[in-house]
Amino acid sequence: MSRILVLFAHPALEKSRVNIRLAQAAKSVNSLTFCDLYESYPDFFIDVAAEQQLLTQHDIIVWHHPMYWYSCPPLLKQWIDLVLTHGWAYGSGGRALEGKYVLNAITTGGGEMAYHPNGFNRFPLRQFLIPFEQTVRLCRMSYLPPFVVQGTHRMNDAEIEAQAERYATLLRDLRDDKFDLDAVGRVEFFNQLL
Repeated sequence: MSRILVLFAHPALEKSRVNIRLAQAAKSVNSLTFCDLYESYPDFFIDVAAEQQLLTQHDIIVWHHPMYWYSCPPLLKQWIDLVLTHGWAYGSGGRALEGKYVLNAITTGGGEMAYHPNGFNRFPLRQFLIPFEQTVRLCRMSYLPPFVVQGTHRMNDAEIEAQAERYATLLRDLRDDKFDLDAVGRVEFFNQLL
């Protein structure tokens, strides 16, 4: 059984219909650690030692956030900047996270066609995630395909509920080691395996 840590970051959760439900779905999965970064650090003063200890206690890390200006919300970026330190997470002697797995669980307001060379955002969604993937590789971890929920602005309640259930299923299957994690990198999105 894998130990999963979900690091959730949403700067305006009170305005979100989809991420609130996805977060509830994640919290419903047994034996999973869920951390709401904005709830834990409303002043942006991150306890780096505590976060590093938490990372070492888990096998799979999920960065759960909305696509926010083509990246992640600022507190998650600050978390990455401060917690993944040289000499601990990467660089000479930095092997504390070696062998762990990371994936993004993200939502986008625009639909799938908005992330297309001919679409509004001009690039495929995976291209916007390259900085996350490279960060993971720098830290000697493995980057898994992201779980994505797109077109959130137009989703009805039934569609939101279906996505929440898919997310919970993914987390349970990851926890229960139902995937060959070295083979899943062949798909663009984890959604294709659910």
